[in-house]
Amino acid sequence: MSQLSIIERTVQIMNQLPPDKAAEISDFADFIIKKYEEQLINSNIQKLAVDSKTFSFLEEEEGIYTVNDLQEKYNVKR
Repeated sequence: MSQLSIIERTVQIMNQLPPDKAAEISDFADFIIKKYEEQLINSNIQKLAVDSKTFSFLEEEEGIYTVNDLQEKYNVKR
């Protein structure tokens, strides 16, 4: 079913409903679009953070401590 046919069918159904029920469908559509926009924004923010070089210095940081530097060791299974 194409998007246009879904829209036409939904409008036909809404025309058969009393105004308060049609308003509920409109409110639900508003809720769905806001939820979709939030997901889109979140995914774009995540993409920007992943693509960003802001924290790239952490990848290049050398390991300055080893297990031998610990003064106390817990749950050591060797």
